[in-house]
Amino acid sequence: MYQTMLKAKLHRVTVTQSELGYEGSCAIDETLLETADIHEYQQIDIYNINNGERFTTYAIRGARDTGMISVNGAAARKAQVGDLLIIATYASYAPEELKNFAPRLVYVDEHNQVKRLEHEIPPQGA
Repeated sequence: MYQTMLKAKLHRVTVTQSELGYEGSCAIDETLLETADIHEYQQIDIYNINNGERFTTYAIRGARDTGMISVNGAAARKAQVGDLLIIATYASYAPEELKNFAPRLVYVDEHNQVKRLEHEIPPQGA
């Protein structure tokens, strides 16, 4: 049986743009995409820490090393500039793949620049 697992997340990125009139998607700094192994046009789930909104869209490439996180189209109604987001991807894994499974957890600073890359979430309360 395949299990759907967290593949990657960008943790606490800050929205830098919100473009209602732009064709839908979320533009993400190319460096962040590469670090998290998120591909252009890949489905992403977005969790807005500020207002609790949770929605699905797809990633597009933003300018490299700019810290860009632009929520576009209809999704722009769910996030505004300055909001903190978690952007996640998931994948299905066979049991044998789970033996060596580790998600890519990308943590950023206040300018959406990579601070560190982890492969497990520390236990709560630790």
